[in-house]
Amino acid sequence: MNKKAVILGAGISGLTAAYSLSKQGVDVTILESRSEAGGTMRSQRINGYLVDYGPNSGLETTPAIREMVDDLNLTSEFIYASKKGDKRYILKNRELIPLPLSPKEFLKTSLFTTSAKLRLLAEPFIGRSEDGYYQSIAEFVERRLGKEFLTYAIDPFVSGVFAGDPAKLSVKSAFPKLYALEEKYGGLIKGMIKGAKERKKRADVSKQSAKMFSFNEGMQTLPSALEKKFAGSIVWEAVVSNVQKKGGEYSVIFKQNRVENEITANVVISALPAYSAAEAFTDMDETLASKLKSVYYPTVMVLYLGYRREQIGRELDGFGFLIPGVERKKFLGAIWSSVIFPNRAPEGKEAFTLFIGGARDQNRSWDNPEKIIEEVLPEFSEIMKIEGAPDFIAHRVWTKAIPQYNKGYIEIEDYCDKFEKENPGILLTGNFRRGISVGDCIKNNSELSIWN
Repeated sequence: MNKKAVILGAGISGLTAAYSLSKQGVDVTILESRSEAGGTMRSQRINGYLVDYGPNSGLETTPAIREMVDDLNLTSEFIYASKKGDKRYILKNRELIPLPLSPKEFLKTSLFTTSAKLRLLAEPFIGRSEDGYYQSIAEFVERRLGKEFLTYAIDPFVSGVFAGDPAKLSVKSAFPKLYALEEKYGGLIKGMIKGAKERKKRADVSKQSAKMFSFNEGMQTLPSALEKKFAGSIVWEAVVSNVQKKGGEYSVIFKQNRVENEITANVVISALPAYSAAEAFTDMDETLASKLKSVYYPTVMVLYLGYRREQIGRELDGFGFLIPGVERKKFLGAIWSSVIFPNRAPEGKEAFTLFIGGARDQNRSWDNPEKIIEEVLPEFSEIMKIEGAPDFIAHRVWTKAIPQYNKGYIEIEDYCDKFEKENPGILLTGNFRRGISVGDCIKNNSELSIWN
C-alpha cells in the first residue's frame, strides 16, 4: 500500500511525528498555518542576548531526543544545563529560600515549620483516594502532606510548570507518576521505597534525574533543523478548516492565500492545539469538537530582562525562583537564564526570564503589556537586590499558552481515544494529550505505529 500521511501543524509534536513516519518510509505532507515551524519554540538573538520566547529548555526523558539530535547533525549545538542551576529557590516572606533536595537539607530548611516536617511522618498512614481524575493536585497534596507543602512546594511548582491553578488541575491527569505512587503502593513514601527495592530486584540500573538540555542558539534550533529536513514537504500558511472521511481515506480541506485546497491521505495526524483541532473535526464529530473547545489555555507573558552584573546585589547560584500564591506578587517566578546555559548574555551581563499571568491570574488585563512590565520590575528588583533599570527588555504575550489538565480531564482523554478507535488512521496529538513538556511531545510522537 502507498503509505501517505498528512500532518496538521509544524510544532515540535507534528515535526517529530513527521520524522518518525519518514523513517518508516511514509510519504509525509505537513500543513502549517504560519510561515515558520516550531510553534511556541521561538528563539532570537538580540544585542548579544539570546531570548527564548517559549520553552527555554527540555528534559532528556527519552533516548529519542538525542537520536534525533545526532541524526540532524546538531550534536555540536546540543548543550546540558550547568550544575550551578541545580539549586532552586522559593520566595517566602520576601526571602529566597533554597528548596531542600536531601533529607538533611529538609530537616534544616526554614521553608517549612517543625509541625509541617512532623506532619510528613503521618503520610504512610493516609489511605488511598477514590478517584484521582476528579481530585485536584491541591486536594491530593494537602490530604497526604499537609497545607504547608501545598503552599510552599506544590503551588509554586504547578504555577512554574503548568502556569496552572493547583485547586483545579487533576492530580491523575497532570501528575500521573505522582498519583501512581499512591495508586500502586498506597502512599508516596511507601512508593518511593518499594519502587526502589523492585528496581534493585530486577537488577535495573538506577535512573538519574533527566538532564536539562538546550542548544547554543536556543530551543528553536531543533524545529528549525526539522523544518530544513522536510522543506519540500511543508505547505506554509495553510489554515486547516475541515477533515472529512472520503471513501477509505481522509480529505483535509485548507485555505492558502484565501484559496481553498484539498489533500487526501490514509492517515491524518493532528498536532494542532485543542481549540484549532476542534474547528477541524467539527463536521466529523461535534462531541469531540465540544470537548476540545472546553480545554482551557491561560494567558502567559514571557518577560526577558538583561542587566549589567554590577547591578545585581545577590549571588546567582541557582536555576531561579518560584513564587507561591500567598506571597501575592505580580509574577510567577524567574529563571536565571545566563546561569543555566552559556552565551545567553553578553560579557559582563546577566539574563533572566520571568513568567507573568497563568491560571492563577485570570482576571488580569493584557491590553497594556508595557504597564504590566512596569509593575513587575520593582518587585523583581527588590527580590534580586538590583539597582537601576534593565540593560535589555524583550517580551511575548501568549494568549493561549499551556493547556490545563483540570479535574475531569479524563473525559476528554477517553473521548479522544474513542474517536481514534472509530476513525482508524486519525491520531490526535500535541501537548493537550499525555504531557505538556517538550520531552513529552517528542516521546509521544517518536515511535508512531499507526499502520494496520
